[in-house]
Amino acid sequence: MDNQDNKNCKEEQCCDKQSCCQEEQVQQQQQCCSNDCCESEEQIKNNVKQRYGEICEQTKQINAATFCGVGGCGSSSGCGTIDYAVFAENYEKLQGYVPEADLGLGCGIPTEFAELKKGDIVLDLGSGAGNDCFIARALVGESGKVIGVDMTPNMIRKAQLNSDKYNFRNVEFRYGDISDLPILDNFVDVVISNCVINLVPDKRKVFLEIKRVLKQNGHFSISDVLTTGDLPFSIRKASELHVGCVSGALRKDIQLKILEELGFTDIQIKKEKVIDFPDELMLKYVSEQELKDFQNSGIKIISATIYAKKQ
Repeated sequence: MDNQDNKNCKEEQCCDKQSCCQEEQVQQQQQCCSNDCCESEEQIKNNVKQRYGEICEQTKQINAATFCGVGGCGSSSGCGTIDYAVFAENYEKLQGYVPEADLGLGCGIPTEFAELKKGDIVLDLGSGAGNDCFIARALVGESGKVIGVDMTPNMIRKAQLNSDKYNFRNVEFRYGDISDLPILDNFVDVVISNCVINLVPDKRKVFLEIKRVLKQNGHFSISDVLTTGDLPFSIRKASELHVGCVSGALRKDIQLKILEELGFTDIQIKKEKVIDFPDELMLKYVSEQELKDFQNSGIKIISATIYAKKQ
Protein backbone atom coordinates (compact mmCIF):
# COMPACT_ATOMS: atom_id res chain seq x y z
CA MET A 1 0.00 0.00 0.00
CA ASP A 2 1.59 3.33 -1.02
CA ASN A 3 1.59 6.46 1.16
CA GLN A 4 -1.36 8.06 -0.62
CA ASP A 5 -3.49 4.90 -0.34
CA ASN A 6 -2.57 4.60 3.32
CA LYS A 7 -3.53 8.24 3.90
CA ASN A 8 -6.91 7.72 2.21
CA CYS A 9 -7.51 4.60 4.26
CA LYS A 10 -6.87 6.47 7.48
CA GLU A 11 -9.00 9.44 6.53
CA GLU A 12 -11.94 7.59 5.04
CA GLN A 13 -12.04 4.16 6.65
CA CYS A 14 -10.72 4.39 10.20
CA CYS A 15 -13.65 6.26 11.70
CA ASP A 16 -15.06 2.91 12.74
CA LYS A 17 -12.52 0.19 13.46
CA GLN A 18 -14.63 -2.69 12.25
CA SER A 19 -15.55 -0.92 9.00
CA CYS A 20 -11.94 0.01 8.40
CA CYS A 21 -10.83 -3.55 8.96
CA GLN A 22 -13.31 -5.26 6.63
CA GLU A 23 -10.76 -5.70 3.87
CA GLU A 24 -8.04 -6.48 6.43
CA GLN A 25 -10.03 -9.45 7.60
CA VAL A 26 -9.65 -10.92 4.14
CA GLN A 27 -6.30 -9.49 3.05
CA GLN A 28 -4.54 -9.26 6.46
CA GLN A 29 -3.42 -5.68 5.80
CA GLN A 30 -2.86 -4.80 9.44
CA GLN A 31 -1.40 -1.38 8.67
CA CYS A 32 -4.75 0.01 7.55
CA CYS A 33 -6.26 0.87 10.94
CA SER A 34 -4.95 3.55 13.25
CA ASN A 35 -6.08 3.80 16.85
CA ASP A 36 -5.94 7.59 16.78
CA CYS A 37 -8.73 7.76 14.19
CA CYS A 38 -10.84 4.80 15.28
CA GLU A 39 -13.20 4.36 18.16
CA SER A 40 -11.67 1.70 20.34
CA GLU A 41 -13.37 -1.66 20.64
CA GLU A 42 -14.06 -0.84 24.28
CA GLN A 43 -15.73 2.46 23.35
CA ILE A 44 -17.95 0.74 20.80
CA LYS A 45 -18.93 -1.98 23.26
CA ASN A 46 -19.68 0.57 25.98
CA ASN A 47 -21.86 2.57 23.60
CA VAL A 48 -23.79 -0.56 22.66
CA LYS A 49 -24.12 -1.68 26.28
CA GLN A 50 -25.42 1.72 27.37
CA ARG A 51 -27.92 2.03 24.55
CA TYR A 52 -29.32 -1.47 24.88
CA GLY A 53 -29.54 -1.06 28.63
CA GLU A 54 -31.87 1.87 27.92
CA ILE A 55 -33.82 -0.08 25.30
CA CYS A 56 -34.38 -2.84 27.86
CA GLU A 57 -36.54 -0.49 29.90
CA GLN A 58 -38.69 0.48 26.92
CA THR A 59 -41.59 -1.29 25.26
CA LYS A 60 -41.64 -2.88 21.82
CA GLN A 61 -43.93 -0.06 20.65
CA ILE A 62 -41.46 2.62 21.74
CA ASN A 63 -38.55 0.78 20.14
CA ALA A 64 -40.52 0.52 16.90
CA ALA A 65 -41.19 4.23 16.89
CA THR A 66 -37.85 5.80 17.75
CA PHE A 67 -34.15 5.34 17.40
CA CYS A 68 -32.18 7.20 20.08
CA GLY A 69 -28.59 8.27 19.99
CA VAL A 70 -26.01 6.75 22.27
CA GLY A 71 -26.96 9.07 25.10
CA GLY A 72 -30.64 8.23 24.80
CA CYS A 73 -33.72 10.41 24.31
CA GLY A 74 -33.55 13.77 25.97
CA SER A 75 -29.76 13.69 26.10
CA SER A 76 -27.30 15.82 24.22
CA SER A 77 -27.05 13.07 21.62
CA GLY A 78 -30.65 13.59 20.66
CA CYS A 79 -33.01 11.21 18.92
CA GLY A 80 -33.41 10.11 15.35
CA THR A 81 -36.46 8.60 13.70
CA ILE A 82 -35.38 5.16 12.55
CA ASP A 83 -38.16 2.60 12.84
CA TYR A 84 -36.88 -0.72 14.20
CA ALA A 85 -39.79 -2.35 12.39
CA VAL A 86 -37.83 -2.05 9.14
CA PHE A 87 -35.65 -4.84 10.56
CA ALA A 88 -38.00 -6.90 12.68
CA GLU A 89 -40.05 -9.98 11.81
CA ASN A 90 -43.38 -10.92 13.40
CA TYR A 91 -42.94 -13.51 16.13
CA GLU A 92 -46.44 -13.46 17.54
CA LYS A 93 -47.68 -16.71 15.99
CA LEU A 94 -44.57 -18.75 16.74
CA GLN A 95 -44.65 -21.58 19.26
CA GLY A 96 -42.99 -20.50 22.50
CA TYR A 97 -43.59 -16.77 21.94
CA VAL A 98 -43.33 -14.66 25.11
CA PRO A 99 -44.63 -11.12 24.51
CA GLU A 100 -42.61 -9.61 27.35
CA ALA A 101 -39.39 -10.83 25.71
CA ASP A 102 -40.14 -9.36 22.28
CA LEU A 103 -38.59 -5.89 22.14
CA GLY A 104 -38.85 -5.77 18.35
CA LEU A 105 -35.08 -5.53 17.87
CA GLY A 106 -34.30 -8.47 15.57
CA CYS A 107 -33.72 -8.53 11.82
CA GLY A 108 -34.91 -12.05 11.10
CA ILE A 109 -36.04 -15.28 12.75
CA PRO A 110 -32.89 -17.41 13.08
CA THR A 111 -34.78 -20.40 14.50
CA GLU A 112 -36.66 -20.61 11.18
CA PHE A 113 -33.58 -22.19 9.55
CA ALA A 114 -31.80 -23.57 12.62
CA GLU A 115 -33.04 -27.15 12.12
CA LEU A 116 -33.59 -27.54 15.86
CA LYS A 117 -34.62 -30.93 17.16
CA LYS A 118 -35.62 -32.35 20.51
CA GLY A 119 -32.72 -32.62 22.91
CA ASP A 120 -30.47 -30.06 21.22
CA ILE A 121 -28.29 -27.68 23.23
CA VAL A 122 -28.72 -24.23 21.71
CA LEU A 123 -26.68 -21.07 22.28
CA ASP A 124 -28.14 -17.63 21.53
CA LEU A 125 -25.60 -14.84 21.07
CA GLY A 126 -26.88 -11.49 22.29
CA SER A 127 -30.00 -12.99 23.80
CA GLY A 128 -31.58 -9.73 24.96
CA ALA A 129 -34.80 -10.24 26.88
CA GLY A 130 -34.95 -13.88 25.76
CA ASN A 131 -37.15 -13.73 22.67
CA ASP A 132 -35.26 -16.19 20.46
CA CYS A 133 -34.29 -18.35 23.44
CA PHE A 134 -37.92 -18.99 24.29
CA ILE A 135 -38.76 -19.87 20.68
CA ALA A 136 -35.79 -22.26 20.62
CA ARG A 137 -36.87 -23.76 23.94
CA ALA A 138 -40.23 -24.74 22.47
CA LEU A 139 -38.47 -26.51 19.60
CA VAL A 140 -35.86 -28.46 21.60
CA GLY A 141 -38.36 -29.53 24.27
CA GLU A 142 -37.78 -30.41 27.89
CA SER A 143 -34.90 -32.74 26.95
CA GLY A 144 -33.03 -29.86 25.33
CA LYS A 145 -31.33 -26.80 26.77
CA VAL A 146 -31.02 -23.17 25.67
CA ILE A 147 -28.29 -20.80 26.85
CA GLY A 148 -28.46 -17.07 26.19
CA VAL A 149 -25.38 -14.84 26.44
CA ASP A 150 -25.62 -11.06 26.64
CA MET A 151 -23.24 -8.31 27.77
CA THR A 152 -25.99 -5.99 29.07
CA PRO A 153 -26.83 -6.66 32.73
CA ASN A 154 -30.31 -5.15 32.39
CA MET A 155 -31.11 -7.53 29.55
CA ILE A 156 -29.90 -10.54 31.54
CA ARG A 157 -32.13 -9.53 34.46
CA LYS A 158 -35.13 -8.99 32.22
CA ALA A 159 -34.62 -12.31 30.44
CA GLN A 160 -34.35 -14.16 33.75
CA LEU A 161 -37.52 -12.50 35.05
CA ASN A 162 -39.34 -13.57 31.89
CA SER A 163 -38.05 -17.12 32.28
CA ASP A 164 -39.03 -17.26 35.95
CA LYS A 165 -42.49 -15.94 35.20
CA TYR A 166 -43.20 -18.92 32.94
CA ASN A 167 -41.28 -21.38 35.13
CA PHE A 168 -38.89 -22.41 32.35
CA ARG A 169 -36.30 -24.85 33.73
CA ASN A 170 -34.17 -25.52 30.67
CA VAL A 171 -33.25 -21.94 29.75
CA GLU A 172 -30.20 -20.24 31.24
CA PHE A 173 -28.90 -16.70 30.80
CA ARG A 174 -25.22 -15.85 31.21
CA TYR A 175 -23.51 -12.48 31.33
CA GLY A 176 -20.67 -12.35 28.84
CA ASP A 177 -19.07 -11.02 25.67
CA ILE A 178 -19.88 -12.97 22.51
CA SER A 179 -16.28 -12.53 21.35
CA ASP A 180 -15.14 -14.36 24.50
CA LEU A 181 -17.95 -16.76 25.27
CA PRO A 182 -18.46 -18.24 28.76
CA ILE A 183 -19.11 -21.64 27.15
CA LEU A 184 -17.06 -24.86 27.08
CA ASP A 185 -15.42 -26.11 23.90
CA ASN A 186 -17.48 -28.43 21.67
CA PHE A 187 -20.53 -28.01 23.90
CA VAL A 188 -23.50 -26.84 21.81
CA ASP A 189 -25.36 -28.35 18.87
CA VAL A 190 -26.65 -25.11 17.37
CA VAL A 191 -25.76 -21.42 17.63
CA ILE A 192 -28.32 -18.75 16.81
CA SER A 193 -28.12 -14.97 16.88
CA ASN A 194 -30.36 -12.11 15.79
CA CYS A 195 -29.05 -8.72 14.67
CA VAL A 196 -26.16 -8.69 17.16
CA ILE A 197 -22.88 -9.59 15.45
CA ASN A 198 -22.97 -6.38 13.39
CA LEU A 199 -22.55 -4.53 16.70
CA VAL A 200 -19.25 -6.25 17.51
CA PRO A 201 -15.99 -4.67 16.29
CA ASP A 202 -14.11 -7.95 15.69
CA LYS A 203 -16.53 -10.23 13.85
CA ARG A 204 -13.89 -12.77 12.90
CA LYS A 205 -13.26 -13.37 16.60
CA VAL A 206 -16.97 -13.99 17.19
CA PHE A 207 -17.08 -16.64 14.47
CA LEU A 208 -13.94 -18.25 15.87
CA GLU A 209 -15.76 -18.48 19.20
CA ILE A 210 -18.80 -19.97 17.46
CA LYS A 211 -16.58 -22.60 15.90
CA ARG A 212 -14.94 -23.33 19.25
CA VAL A 213 -18.19 -23.94 21.17
CA LEU A 214 -19.97 -25.92 18.45
CA LYS A 215 -19.81 -29.70 18.55
CA GLN A 216 -18.43 -31.50 15.52
CA ASN A 217 -21.10 -31.36 12.79
CA GLY A 218 -22.90 -28.63 14.70
CA HIS A 219 -24.20 -25.61 12.83
CA PHE A 220 -25.35 -22.04 13.19
CA SER A 221 -28.27 -19.97 11.91
CA ILE A 222 -27.62 -16.26 12.27
CA SER A 223 -29.73 -13.29 11.18
CA ASP A 224 -27.80 -10.05 10.78
CA VAL A 225 -27.47 -6.81 8.86
CA LEU A 226 -25.06 -6.80 5.91
CA THR A 227 -24.34 -4.55 2.96
CA THR A 228 -23.78 -5.25 -0.71
CA GLY A 229 -20.96 -2.68 -0.92
CA ASP A 230 -19.01 -0.09 1.03
CA LEU A 231 -21.13 2.40 2.95
CA PRO A 232 -20.21 6.10 2.75
CA PHE A 233 -17.67 7.39 5.26
CA SER A 234 -20.24 9.68 6.89
CA ILE A 235 -22.56 6.75 7.64
CA ARG A 236 -19.81 4.50 8.94
CA LYS A 237 -18.50 7.11 11.35
CA ALA A 238 -21.86 7.73 13.08
CA SER A 239 -21.88 5.92 16.42
CA GLU A 240 -25.67 6.31 16.58
CA LEU A 241 -25.97 4.30 13.39
CA HIS A 242 -23.56 1.70 14.74
CA VAL A 243 -25.82 1.14 17.74
CA GLY A 244 -28.71 1.07 15.28
CA CYS A 245 -27.19 -1.90 13.42
CA VAL A 246 -26.24 0.05 10.29
CA SER A 247 -22.69 1.39 10.24
CA GLY A 248 -21.21 -1.75 11.79
CA ALA A 249 -22.58 -4.05 9.08
CA LEU A 250 -20.10 -6.12 7.08
CA ARG A 251 -20.19 -6.42 3.32
CA LYS A 252 -21.92 -9.65 2.39
CA ASP A 253 -19.03 -10.93 0.29
CA ILE A 254 -16.56 -10.31 3.11
CA GLN A 255 -18.81 -12.07 5.63
CA LEU A 256 -18.99 -15.16 3.41
CA LYS A 257 -15.23 -15.03 2.79
CA ILE A 258 -14.52 -14.99 6.54
CA LEU A 259 -16.69 -18.04 7.08
CA GLU A 260 -14.90 -19.90 4.29
CA GLU A 261 -11.49 -18.98 5.68
CA LEU A 262 -12.45 -20.21 9.14
CA GLY A 263 -13.37 -23.60 7.73
CA PHE A 264 -17.16 -23.54 7.96
CA THR A 265 -18.94 -25.65 5.35
CA ASP A 266 -22.33 -25.75 3.66
CA ILE A 267 -22.51 -21.97 3.88
CA GLN A 268 -25.90 -20.74 2.72
CA ILE A 269 -27.83 -17.49 2.73
CA LYS A 270 -31.26 -18.82 3.63
CA LYS A 271 -33.14 -15.54 3.43
CA GLU A 272 -32.43 -11.90 2.71
CA LYS A 273 -34.34 -8.69 2.23
CA VAL A 274 -33.44 -5.11 1.44
CA ILE A 275 -33.85 -2.63 4.29
CA ASP A 276 -35.00 0.82 3.25
CA PHE A 277 -34.27 3.73 5.58
CA PRO A 278 -36.12 7.04 5.40
CA ASP A 279 -34.25 9.85 3.69
CA GLU A 280 -34.76 12.13 6.69
CA LEU A 281 -32.74 9.75 8.87
CA MET A 282 -29.89 9.39 6.40
CA LEU A 283 -29.72 13.17 5.91
CA LYS A 284 -28.75 13.53 9.55
CA TYR A 285 -25.41 11.94 8.65
CA VAL A 286 -24.87 12.58 4.93
CA SER A 287 -25.36 15.52 2.61
CA GLU A 288 -28.10 15.49 0.01
CA GLN A 289 -25.49 14.85 -2.69
CA GLU A 290 -23.93 11.99 -0.70
CA LEU A 291 -27.35 10.44 -0.20
CA LYS A 292 -28.14 10.77 -3.89
CA ASP A 293 -24.78 9.22 -4.82
CA PHE A 294 -25.39 6.36 -2.37
CA GLN A 295 -28.86 5.69 -3.73
CA ASN A 296 -27.55 5.73 -7.29
CA SER A 297 -24.65 3.41 -6.42
CA GLY A 298 -26.87 0.36 -6.15
CA ILE A 299 -25.39 -0.51 -2.75
CA LYS A 300 -28.03 -1.97 -0.44
CA ILE A 301 -28.34 -2.55 3.28
CA ILE A 302 -29.86 -5.98 3.79
CA SER A 303 -30.96 -8.33 6.52
CA ALA A 304 -29.84 -11.89 5.92
CA THR A 305 -30.04 -15.24 7.67
CA ILE A 306 -26.88 -17.29 7.15
CA TYR A 307 -26.50 -21.01 7.85
CA ALA A 308 -23.21 -22.91 8.08
CA LYS A 309 -21.77 -26.09 9.59
CA LYS A 310 -18.68 -26.99 11.59
CA GLN A 311 -17.01 -30.16 10.37
